[in-house]
Amino acid sequence: MHVFLKDIVPAAQNNINTRFIILDKARSPASASGKSCIALAADETAAVHIQLWGDECDAFEAGDIVKLTNGIFSYVRNSGLLLRAGKRGKMEKMGEFTVAFVETPNISEIQWNPDPENPKRYIQNGVVSAYSRIFPPLP
Repeated sequence: MHVFLKDIVPAAQNNINTRFIILDKARSPASASGKSCIALAADETAAVHIQLWGDECDAFEAGDIVKLTNGIFSYVRNSGLLLRAGKRGKMEKMGEFTVAFVETPNISEIQWNPDPENPKRYIQNGVVSAYSRIFPPLP
């Protein structure tokens, strides 16, 4: 089942199936575990920061429409809240340039706290920034 970005919440499981357009991409220095990069992605409901690993960094460019299967949305040290394929997920290009999107809210810029009634669930605690603090808003 396909979910909108605005409906994604942090969780330690690979169960997110969605699609988005990549708006911008930033190079990250090669880390000890290989090359990774961060990109700004969006659909018609929200924006999010995504993490690309290895060959994904070269395979996807701004304007690409991407389908994510079994993705994960969770905290990554020194990078914040990122949507990524992880070990079990898969990203594949579906097309280019033909999808409506919004840049706000950016769900990577929301502060999430564990739900006091269910510590495995996260609930929104507040908005850190309406727009990405990594990528400037598009003109």
